[in-house]
Amino acid sequence: MHKKTGLYFGTFNPIHIGHVIIANHFAEHSDLDEIWLVVTPHNPFKKKNSLLPDHHRLEMVYRATNELEKLKPSDIEFKLPQPNYTVNTLVHLQEKYPGREFCLIMGEDNLKGLHKWKNHDIILQNHSVYVYPRITTAPEPPPLQDHPRIRKIDAPVIEISSTAIRRDIKEGKNVTPLLHPAVWKYIDEMNFYR
Repeated sequence: MHKKTGLYFGTFNPIHIGHVIIANHFAEHSDLDEIWLVVTPHNPFKKKNSLLPDHHRLEMVYRATNELEKLKPSDIEFKLPQPNYTVNTLVHLQEKYPGREFCLIMGEDNLKGLHKWKNHDIILQNHSVYVYPRITTAPEPPPLQDHPRIRKIDAPVIEISSTAIRRDIKEGKNVTPLLHPAVWKYIDEMNFYR
C-alpha cells in the first residue's frame, strides 16, 4: 500500500499559523497520510531579493511543525537545479521514494495558473492535486477545476500573508498571534525582516 504524501510547496518567508492550519487540516481531513512542507529555494515567479536564506526558512518550518507528527519539513528542492519546476521535483521524489504516492496541495488561486506550469499535463497524468479554497474575486472558474485529478477539499479559508507579516515586523507591529511562538522567537533573536 503506497503511503499518500501531500506536498505543500511554499517559500514560507516566514511560515505562519495559516500554513500550519491548512497543512494540518489536510493531514486530518483527507486521505493523505503525511504532509511535507516543501521549502522552495526560489520560485520562478517571485523576486529572490526579499527571501531569507533557505536554511533559515527551513528552520522556521521545522519549529512550526515540530509537535505535529503528520507534518514534515522538506528541503528536497535545495539540492535540485535552480530555478526549479514542480514537475522535476515530482520526478525526483518518485525515483527517490518509489513506495509513496505524491499529491500536490495548492490554493484555489494557484489552480487558476496551473495550466501555465511547465508540463502541467504530465503532472496531472501522474499526480492528484488537492485544492483548498481561497477568497477570490475572479469571475471565471479555474480552467482545470473539473479535471478528474483535481480534488477540492473543504478547508478553512485563511487569509494571512507572509508579505504583510514581514511589513508589520519592519514597522514594529505585534505579529505574535500570526506565528508559532518558536517561529517568532527565532525571527526576533535573528533580527529578521527589520
